[in-house]
Amino acid sequence: MKKKINPKKQSWLIVFAVILLCLNSCISDKQKLNLVDYVDPYIGSGWHGHVFVGASVPFGAVQIGPNNIFKGWDWCSGYHYSDSLIIGFSQLHLSGTGIGDLGDVLIMPYTGEVKLDKGRQEYPHNGYLSKFSRENETVKPGYYSVKLDNGVRVELGATERVGFHQYYFPDNKEKARIIIDLKEGVDNKSTQARLVQVDDYTLLGHRFSTGWAKHRETYFAIRSSVPIKDFQLYEDSLGITETTSDSKNVKGLISFDTTPEMVALKVGISPVSSENALDNIENEIPDWDFDKVVQSAKDKWNNELNKIVIETQNETKKRIFYTAAFHAYIHPSLFNDYNGDYRGTDNKIYKNPGFENYTVLSTWDTYRAAHPLFILTQPERTADFINTMLAIYDQQGFLPIWHLYGYETRTMVGISSLQIVAEALIKGIEGFDAQRAYQAVIATSMAEIGEGLEYQRELKPIPHDGKVRRTVAQAMELSLSDGSIALMARAMGDEENYEYYSQRAKNYQHYYDKETGFFRGVKSDGTWNPLFDPLSSIREIAIDLAEGNAWQYLWTAPQDVYGLMEVLGGEDRFVERLDTFFLIESEGEVRIDLTGLIGQYAHGNEPSHHIAYLYAYAGQQWKTAEKVHYIMNEFYDDTPAGIVGNEDAGQMSAWYIFSSMGFYPVFPASEKYVFGTPLFEKLTLNLEDDKKFIVQAKQLSDTNIYIQSVELNGKPHTKSYIMHDDIVAGSELVFMMGDTPSDFGQKEADRP
Repeated sequence: MKKKINPKKQSWLIVFAVILLCLNSCISDKQKLNLVDYVDPYIGSGWHGHVFVGASVPFGAVQIGPNNIFKGWDWCSGYHYSDSLIIGFSQLHLSGTGIGDLGDVLIMPYTGEVKLDKGRQEYPHNGYLSKFSRENETVKPGYYSVKLDNGVRVELGATERVGFHQYYFPDNKEKARIIIDLKEGVDNKSTQARLVQVDDYTLLGHRFSTGWAKHRETYFAIRSSVPIKDFQLYEDSLGITETTSDSKNVKGLISFDTTPEMVALKVGISPVSSENALDNIENEIPDWDFDKVVQSAKDKWNNELNKIVIETQNETKKRIFYTAAFHAYIHPSLFNDYNGDYRGTDNKIYKNPGFENYTVLSTWDTYRAAHPLFILTQPERTADFINTMLAIYDQQGFLPIWHLYGYETRTMVGISSLQIVAEALIKGIEGFDAQRAYQAVIATSMAEIGEGLEYQRELKPIPHDGKVRRTVAQAMELSLSDGSIALMARAMGDEENYEYYSQRAKNYQHYYDKETGFFRGVKSDGTWNPLFDPLSSIREIAIDLAEGNAWQYLWTAPQDVYGLMEVLGGEDRFVERLDTFFLIESEGEVRIDLTGLIGQYAHGNEPSHHIAYLYAYAGQQWKTAEKVHYIMNEFYDDTPAGIVGNEDAGQMSAWYIFSSMGFYPVFPASEKYVFGTPLFEKLTLNLEDDKKFIVQAKQLSDTNIYIQSVELNGKPHTKSYIMHDDIVAGSELVFMMGDTPSDFGQKEADRP
């Protein structure tokens, strides 16, 4: 018989339980460190970093921020630290890419006479643009503000799909105005635009454009906190009564007879329709509480940053590390509406598919470290990244190469989504159909889509004098993908395909010229391309390569390092050439994107990123430690020039995050992470299900950079690498560090 509980006592028990629940919640919140305070979004906004500066949430569809006048390559994100003019605030930006696009729905507040053109750099007062001072600008994760020289103070915040603007106008008796300029974009042209007022508070519209993405459609809705009584439409500078289907350079001007102290705008963005954009506003920011939006964004960033917690007394390194994590989580970006709808690569509308759809898939850059990082820190999002790629496969017939806002740009070489999908399956990511993924990978690798696949599948070299461009780089990336597919086939129990793709993974060897000792273009008659200079990266000479020279591409076989070692003449020759690679200087002109040079190593571009770790394969792990330590400390700092090359949608930062943990995924599908040298005394990776992977570096210092010994879960670990399963199971890795090279990892059995 159950014992009866006194009702008064029961009520006290309920109150006590509620108090305990609140205390637990408070303790949980306190355990999350306020790591956003270490983020400096200006890092990488100067020199060639190309990072986004403005307000966003992690992986959000909206990146709302200031735009300068586009002046070339270093303005790919729309903003550069060296600039002093702002033309307005647009809702979409790229971060770290080497090509510019987006910059849609530019909005600029100003006062005084009507100005419909942005103006020019040399004549700033002739347009609506404004000068500004860095002293009057503030940027934090999820928040941006600036006091423009025209007197207007601007604040920006963001949710996933909505940008929140607040404009504080000066009391200078001049008429307050807000221009919405659909002509403007970052290195793209408007092809069709529409802007209509539907009531006193609401504007709807769209902007279609051509640029890097040859056809792109952006739909939007704008809600104002102040009634819009005076609204005029223009085609460039000509007044029009309504927009038409062939309008391109549509502009809308809001004017206020009585200057309001503050005007707030909520700008919803959609890939589907203006109505969906309005629905995004109503669901994500139903009220006008700007501070709540900013705090929510800050909390979301803080949640992501707390997934890796470092312990160090070096405040500068904390700023570099957490800013790197911040940059790594800007892209990929959501590409669907609050209701789940999105526009496919086939330009059809897909209703809620059951997963979050994403874009900005810079796969050639991000397969190396960014996606491996996401597997550890973003497993749920990784499943949706894969589901997105599988949807793209269904829509266009092959997995994405470089997917940008519903358009396949085919930028860069290889089809790097192949290894991204393979890695996710091999490493046990759940939430997508493994059999469907495997079929998509196999079908893409055998597809009739060009890219040299017709030669790769027959184990033949892609001819330099054929239709395929950059043949050596193309073949090396395809061979790397095939190595990933081989491991995927093995994981699926498909021995026949494992054997076949293992052969394809060695196809890069067709291009090795023993006489010169480099990989080079092969003509259809079997002779070498006569244009060859291993030190040249200039396109006219390095025509068979992509953003690199023959020295840098000599090492692009992480799927077959020991095969490469044999091709180069054995272990001793392999090490000798690695040493030379880090010493030999360039002569003459070097590509602008080959930055962060150590000899021929170019950390500012992705083909070099794994190379320092190759010493471990030859039993000289201590040389890896030396090179990695130098790169981390010399090529990353906390200044606007603090990223030594394009951020490349998170890859540059992901390299730093992995390397500072003490290891790197040289060949991600292999499940091995090769040891380098840790940067922090202690680091905790907070995994799913409350598991923790802890890295400790004992006796670490600026000189104690060499691994002397390693323990894993209290037991000696002689391998110069760690397996993925050891990390995700939750474990403790302890490095004993010293100031002299040791024989750690020297034995063949201990190498990767």
